[in-house]
Amino acid sequence: MPETLNELVALALDGQKDAREQLLQHCLPFVERVASATCGRGIARTDEEFQIALLALNEAIDAYVTRRGAFLHFAETVIRRRLIDSFRANSRKRELPFTAFDETDEDGNIQNTIEVASALSAYQREMEVARRAEEITRYTEELKQYGIDFFDLIHASPKHVDAREHALFAARQVVCDEDLRARFVKTKALPLKQLAPRVAVSRKTLERQRDYIVAVVVLLLGDYELLQSFVTGGNPR
Repeated sequence: MPETLNELVALALDGQKDAREQLLQHCLPFVERVASATCGRGIARTDEEFQIALLALNEAIDAYVTRRGAFLHFAETVIRRRLIDSFRANSRKRELPFTAFDETDEDGNIQNTIEVASALSAYQREMEVARRAEEITRYTEELKQYGIDFFDLIHASPKHVDAREHALFAARQVVCDEDLRARFVKTKALPLKQLAPRVAVSRKTLERQRDYIVAVVVLLLGDYELLQSFVTGGNPR
């Protein structure tokens, strides 16, 4: 019985079907997590998006070579790409002119206006999901430059509302102050010495919340319009 993920991957690449099945079963929580993050909402294993992600994992097993780095990182990239491809394909299917929904009765009145509005609304939602997925992919890659794993942020986020507000305030100080912002961009680190006097928490607290604060700063400084709404409440930064 293989003891590690790497052993399962190696055996699956060697054509052992049992090892492939074990690997797929082992990675189900990972697939669910990546699919949920890419879609920007919780994904159940009965959802179509999960099935697409699972097929992408199977594809990743076939395409993986060890020189590409850790298997899960490679698989994550493949899953994200396949989901985004699916979003785009579904969006293109809905790219119809409004006249395609028009029906004119004998008096010359246009019918099916509800269907037009419904189709437009669905198309806009799918486009937003695709855009959010692309933003998450870019954001995940940028966070790696700061030693932060996107999927670890849920654990790094302050649990209490007041602690979260203090952390968000600290992040906004870095973003809005020219000197702090320049130091952050140059060093890729929080300017703790200069930041501490400007906030209502101790330097020790800032250090403990470092990953969360850095992640928010990166988010607000970057081109992440949809993701920014999660920390700005939909208001301009």
